[in-house]
Amino acid sequence: MLRILCLALLSVGIIGCTQPQQPANKLANADTLYFGGPILTMVGDDPQYVEALATKDGRILFTGQLNKANDHVGEQTKQVNLQGQALLPGFIDAHSHLFNAGLAQLSADLLPGPDGQVNSIESLLSTLTQWHQRQPMLAKKLGWIVGMGYDDSQLAQRRHPTATELDTVSSELPILIMHQSGHLGVMNTKALEMVGYLPQAPHIDGGLIRIDELSNQANGVLEEMALFQPLFSVFAAIDKQLQDEIASAGLALYMANGYTTAQEGRADKSTSMYWLARAQKQSLPIDVAIYPDLEQEYDFMLEQGASKNYQGGARIAGVKLSFDGSPQGKTAWLSKPYLHPPAGHNSEYRGYPAIADDKARSKLVAQAYANNWQLIVHTNGDAAADALLRDIESAAIRFEQAGRRTVMIHAQTVREDQLKRMKQLAVIPSFFSMHTFYWGDWHRDEVLGLERAENISPTGWAQKHAMRFTQHHDAPVVKPNPLRVLSTTVNRKTRSGKVLGAHHQVSPYIALKSMTEWAAWQYFEESNKGTLEVGKLADFVILDKDPLRVEPEQLEQLQVQQTIKADQVVYDVNHAL
Repeated sequence: MLRILCLALLSVGIIGCTQPQQPANKLANADTLYFGGPILTMVGDDPQYVEALATKDGRILFTGQLNKANDHVGEQTKQVNLQGQALLPGFIDAHSHLFNAGLAQLSADLLPGPDGQVNSIESLLSTLTQWHQRQPMLAKKLGWIVGMGYDDSQLAQRRHPTATELDTVSSELPILIMHQSGHLGVMNTKALEMVGYLPQAPHIDGGLIRIDELSNQANGVLEEMALFQPLFSVFAAIDKQLQDEIASAGLALYMANGYTTAQEGRADKSTSMYWLARAQKQSLPIDVAIYPDLEQEYDFMLEQGASKNYQGGARIAGVKLSFDGSPQGKTAWLSKPYLHPPAGHNSEYRGYPAIADDKARSKLVAQAYANNWQLIVHTNGDAAADALLRDIESAAIRFEQAGRRTVMIHAQTVREDQLKRMKQLAVIPSFFSMHTFYWGDWHRDEVLGLERAENISPTGWAQKHAMRFTQHHDAPVVKPNPLRVLSTTVNRKTRSGKVLGAHHQVSPYIALKSMTEWAAWQYFEESNKGTLEVGKLADFVILDKDPLRVEPEQLEQLQVQQTIKADQVVYDVNHAL
């Protein structure tokens, strides 16, 4: 009778069921038993729940009925009553930049609402000044004043700040601010001089130094490789202590958001070696999959290679290429012109490739295939997607195609005909549906126009063609908030509250698949992660409510209560760990 009452209370969300008792004839004793709330396994095409889950040695020992879980309870078994909260597989970060996300945590926060407070150039300059005053030691270690996350589309002036405006913060220290897209930035005059962009701006392949029309000199705004090239020298001087601080800030941020696997999505040799060395020395609290930049680090990859096995929580998982830039920054490579081109460009402007030479791009893809390295490729514009698919088709003629799981990162403006080709080539789309919220209105009114904007991150087409896809946040582009990833994938509402592309809305369960089971599959880790099944790692996230039992509009209001990696609590909302 007590058993029936307990299940009845649990089914309506009432907590406080009696804890299971130790049986007379028990099987292998569990380390931890979870019960008392919805346990969503993510197994199968339809939602499946179990009453209890037991773990042993960092892996799942049992899932099933509560009374049968009693067989695994011993004197040392820790019993966790979920108190009505929901247990799910830990979130898997399908694409982001972990180290840079940590850097953003320590830099001046220039994000607009709802994540920050910078909504004008005046507030941007004030925030930089205040950060420099509060963080003089960090600025001294870096040698630069650094801010991250400004967005010209959300500034009152609807433009980028200039070098002259940044000079009002400091003319003695170099200043760098990064656009929220990560593909543009602005330097002050001191910084432009230091990197050789003043007095005469050089030509930069795959990038652009914007020029002031009156002075005919760099105005401070830098695009793509014009920004990335000097960044390598700017941050090359970071010492070990500061590296540790940045990395720890990034790890803490991801754990607080329920991620048990994170990605270092475009690493140089230094960052790659840092993660590997730190993992070997002290083990990482969550797994970190590293993808070095193939264009820059081919020799390093020949020395290091890739592995499917983590050592201390880190592994080099494959290689990264970037084929174009940012749609919100209007540097993505499109097949048709932008709705409103950026200043200095005519009405036929379509963005540009990050690697201009067709043969060079094709060679890089072939190098990844020849060495059997998993390849992930930043591809926002549909012209960039066309180029990638051509290169994959070419490589597939020379090298075995089966089982590679190449990933098209962002696939922001990919067309339906391209998705069909991707399915034929077994290319995984990893979508960035958070664009529908952060830049949906901007894409519709300024960048792409209504038809193309409604089809960004086309999850509906992917479902129509029975394709597995993943979802990501691309931190530090936006905060690594899985509940907003979930909400935007399901609801596709813009900042103004309008639905952008209702035909691409998916169910909360499918959206969760893209962040758990399918994300594990993207990483070749489906035997260890992504679902709650016996033998898999005990990687969990506990949410305050079941995401399948709230209204879709409430999804982003859910909160992470605990993050658990291999049965160890690495984040608890109520306790500092």
